[in-house]
Amino acid sequence: MNAAATLRHLDCLFIGGAWVAPNSGRQLTVVSPDSEQVIARVAEADEVDMDRAVDAARKAFDEGPWPWMSPAERIAAMTRLVEALRKREPELAAVWSQQMGGLASFAPGFVARGTQNLQEAIDLGKTFPFITRAESPAAAAAYIVHEPVGVVAAIAPWNVPYMIMAAKIAPALLSGCSVIMKPSPETPLEAYIIAECAEEAGLPPGVINLVPGHREAADHLVCNPGVDKVSFTGSTVAGKRIAEVCGSRIARYTLELGGKSAAIVLDDYSTDDVANVLSGAITLISGQVCAMLTRVIVPRTRHDEIADAIATAMQKIRIGHSDDPESQMGPLAMKRQLERVEGYIEKGRQEGASLVTGGGRPASLNRGYFFEPTLFANVRNNMTIAQEEIFGPVLSLIPCEDVDDAIRIANESNYGLNGSVLTHDADAAWRVARRVRTGNVGQNGMRNDFSLPFGGYKQSGVGREGTAQGLMHYLETKTILLDAAPAEPV
Repeated sequence: MNAAATLRHLDCLFIGGAWVAPNSGRQLTVVSPDSEQVIARVAEADEVDMDRAVDAARKAFDEGPWPWMSPAERIAAMTRLVEALRKREPELAAVWSQQMGGLASFAPGFVARGTQNLQEAIDLGKTFPFITRAESPAAAAAYIVHEPVGVVAAIAPWNVPYMIMAAKIAPALLSGCSVIMKPSPETPLEAYIIAECAEEAGLPPGVINLVPGHREAADHLVCNPGVDKVSFTGSTVAGKRIAEVCGSRIARYTLELGGKSAAIVLDDYSTDDVANVLSGAITLISGQVCAMLTRVIVPRTRHDEIADAIATAMQKIRIGHSDDPESQMGPLAMKRQLERVEGYIEKGRQEGASLVTGGGRPASLNRGYFFEPTLFANVRNNMTIAQEEIFGPVLSLIPCEDVDDAIRIANESNYGLNGSVLTHDADAAWRVARRVRTGNVGQNGMRNDFSLPFGGYKQSGVGREGTAQGLMHYLETKTILLDAAPAEPV
């Protein structure tokens, strides 16, 4: 199935409510990581197109009516958008697998989560206090008002593009912002479906715009002073650049960046359970998850037996094409990602880590960007493979002396996105979780609930996505002091 064939406007950008030709006439090429074959070509936005999108979003925000509508009116339009997207969820699932090699068996769940991001924003908006009456000695009638921040540049990565883009446009639309979607050039097809559904739902022109492009054009978008806020998910390097640009003009930003998350193994957790949990987690999108548990901190006395057990479990993982129902792990998303992982494998060897299993391409798959699940043992926490985000199916096993030492090792990182405590003792898991400096900690595996606030400490990001905490990043707070209450504040 070529799901891209059902998209009607791949040769166009969506700007100001219309499908328009790109300024340069250039196209982005979408390549299947399973076959290395081209599966789609889409319009490429350049700097001129980015400015056109900002102008359209600016007009939609400054001249309305979207930001002036009541929350109930925006919710009605968002509900139509959700209805249109739900009809196309099978298509969204298909293009995800085709573009980045995610297993087709996983695709429906990720897609449903993306649509749920929008639905949860709708549900939140029905009760969120956009206007609150307050007591004040300075005025007879005081109000705290939450208003939209303005034009939002929503920049999503290539690993789970629909789920993450939906997490950005949901609070932006609810708050009354206008949005410029900038998907990854490797995975733009989901954003095309969102744009088509926004058109079908009758959102006002310019409220949602679509401009796929490369890094230079994206940087131009971020630098445009007409952008009031940037919501970015991606690498920490790119996030630092966005923070610098936004900081120079005091623009708002939310950053969900990289991770080097630690799984701390306590003594009561069996070796077999450790192996099953961690080898299973690393297969999720072939390890290409910012919250992936990639540092495994284990008691020194158990290091060797745990290494052997994880290696045995990894060697049983069936690597195959994303559309094969027997596959347990698909390919890496693109050639440059494969080369990046290979570079880290070589770095681990050079710095003295012990390569226990994996470390190369499967001999049985000579086409596509496939890579073996890989385990390094006897890793020191100051090694490159323990400090830098690899974004692939690579685990580093790090020995520790005791629980305090494990927590010290976990916290000796520039990142702080996720973590896990492997123990059957919930009290012990709680104590360790409170001391680990990360935005999310789960007991016994990689556990995330995107209906709760998600984000990181340190260089893993700024702000949170999801719930009322995430919505507040798309709002400005205004205090209004009046001599008398207005007839009907809206």
